[in-house]
Amino acid sequence: MNSNVENLPPHVLRLVYKEVSALAADPPEGIKIYPSEEDITELHTAIEGPEGTPFAGGIFRMRLVLGKDFPAVPPKGYFLTKIFHPNVGHKGEICVNVLKRDWKAELGLRHVLLTIKCLLIHPNPESALNEEAGRLLLEDYAEYESRARLLTEIHAMGGPGGTSGAPQDPSDGPQPKKHAGDPTKRAGPSAVAVPATLGNGANGASTTTSNSSSNSSTNNVAGKKKADKKRALRRL
Repeated sequence: MNSNVENLPPHVLRLVYKEVSALAADPPEGIKIYPSEEDITELHTAIEGPEGTPFAGGIFRMRLVLGKDFPAVPPKGYFLTKIFHPNVGHKGEICVNVLKRDWKAELGLRHVLLTIKCLLIHPNPESALNEEAGRLLLEDYAEYESRARLLTEIHAMGGPGGTSGAPQDPSDGPQPKKHAGDPTKRAGPSAVAVPATLGNGANGASTTTSNSSSNSSTNNVAGKKKADKKRALRRL
């Protein structure tokens, strides 16, 4: 999905940046925030599966995408981790009233994240995107719970047979790129290579000069001894 940074007015971008920074510094309980410095209109998060639900123990990655008409129009939410839930479609799309008819511009992103977490506790089968999950929730909760738990163990938990739903590192999330003009990147090799080269050259020159002087001194002493020996032989 394309970035909407260029489509949003500056004052909206400032408000979004302020709210995302506040969320990253003080996230809602059980939710981690992974903001992108390159695209503030796409917010990646990880939600802990609430205790007492089939999702307990799992970490579910999710993203919110802010459209060009935000905040007049609500953001769109997507689960990136597979989950068996009535209100989550097969492609991860999320159906919840706060992202539709109940949206108000003043609600903010924190409210959206808390509502989605609550959706894991209280699914709404009446607005099901996953019809099978909605049917089982109403008709056979034990089977629904079993299916939801199985997918949680496979896709949202670490360890044997499972893959953790949480980003392993900020490397999984959006990352700021290294720019060609980065002074640390540009100066790094030079800062190491140049002094080393200069140092070796200087040491080499000193060694050569020292060796040359030593050889010259040795030759002079040997020549003097030879001349003295010749003079002594002549006297005999």
